[in-house]
Amino acid sequence: MKYTVVDIETTGNGYKGQKITEISIFVFDGKKVLDEYTTLINPEQNIPPFITNLTGITNAMVRNAPKFYEVAKKVEEITKDTVFVAHNVNFDYNIIQAEFKSLGFDFKRKKLCTVRLTRKIIPGLKSYSLGNICVDENIVINGRHRAKGDAEATTELFRRLIERDDHFIINSFLNPRSRQATLPPLLDKKIVDNLPEEHGVYYFKNLAKEVIYVGKANNIKQRVISHFYDKKRKEQNMCLETADISFTKTGSELLALLHESAEIKHRYPKYNRAQRRAGEAVGLFSYEDQKGIIHLAYNRLKLAPNAMMKYYSVAECRNHLEYLCKKFELCPKYCHLQTNVSSCFHFQLKECKGVCCDKEAVEDYNKRVRQAIKSVGIGAENLVIKEKGRTKNEIGFALILDGIYRGFGYIDTLQAAQLDNPDEYQFFVQPKKDNKDIQRIIGAYLKKQENLKAIEDGKISI
Repeated sequence: MKYTVVDIETTGNGYKGQKITEISIFVFDGKKVLDEYTTLINPEQNIPPFITNLTGITNAMVRNAPKFYEVAKKVEEITKDTVFVAHNVNFDYNIIQAEFKSLGFDFKRKKLCTVRLTRKIIPGLKSYSLGNICVDENIVINGRHRAKGDAEATTELFRRLIERDDHFIINSFLNPRSRQATLPPLLDKKIVDNLPEEHGVYYFKNLAKEVIYVGKANNIKQRVISHFYDKKRKEQNMCLETADISFTKTGSELLALLHESAEIKHRYPKYNRAQRRAGEAVGLFSYEDQKGIIHLAYNRLKLAPNAMMKYYSVAECRNHLEYLCKKFELCPKYCHLQTNVSSCFHFQLKECKGVCCDKEAVEDYNKRVRQAIKSVGIGAENLVIKEKGRTKNEIGFALILDGIYRGFGYIDTLQAAQLDNPDEYQFFVQPKKDNKDIQRIIGAYLKKQENLKAIEDGKISI
């Protein structure tokens, strides 16, 4: 079997913008080097100063170097019918594959990662970076952070790994079913093998055991593995840092969504962005004036009585109010979108012809306001949403009291049969904070259930 041990240097602008500045390939038969090819490459973009400081490769050095399309044929030929080997193979392989893809060529090779192999064959090292392994193994690197020096050192490391491979680990890594080539370099395959194929929440952790990503899944193992095949920059960087994965079973998708949202806001993981914002600052509420007209208003959460929806900013709240005004034809003046005006008009809305202009009955107007309120958030005062539990003998549930989400929990099916009122479930709940994201999750769930029931009753056709 022939191998090509590869190392590249790049401009370091992330996976999508990263371009090769140097490539070195050693053709290796497991005992000796058969051929070698090294060249600088013009990346056709600027090399950042910090990359030059790291590699020593300057813009002047690559100005007259060949562009990748000029060396692509050589790279394709020298690696053909070989196993692609690199230290943290997915980095080098994915960058080269992307370069070929930009030329309309599908570059595919079997892969081996010397980080993963070293972790298996030489366990117990403090670090598995190429520099630290070479220090431990007394391998001299002639030109650290240059493609030829690193590729040559990786070749020598790979030779020693082959010599010490008494348990045919390399062969097992080459088995297409092993997934070893696609797993993050710091992650043990046993961790992935032991993941359940059930609903739940999973946690990606780095070497320091810090949670860097929280996700939810209907099938934890399947969803986790899908991250390893994702070509997005965030996914690639996240997987490079992942050294461990833990999980929590939830029994259902709804409870997984609720648990995920709570964990993201509690832990603030590095690679979660959508729900990572701090607590809400503004609350939407309603009240009735002396004329019997229902107003929609907003204020800081501490001053918003029984807020029906919470927002991260005044602007976000006002945007939602404007949406409600348009959809339900409400008066901007009674939604506190304008103040101290004689006529009811808003720059984004049509001129009002409603109750504030004495052109409709208060009750007719209030009916639309109640519809708007019902569309906001959960829209239920006391509710227990029952779901499948983690075992056959329990149920999972989400609890809403006075229109506010209180948390979720699990209870034995026999105990659940003895509970009559939603209030009684609070003794079994894991208390969680209510927020806009939670309201959105539960609101979407209730709407979906409502639609499913309408389909079953024949009210909606599909």
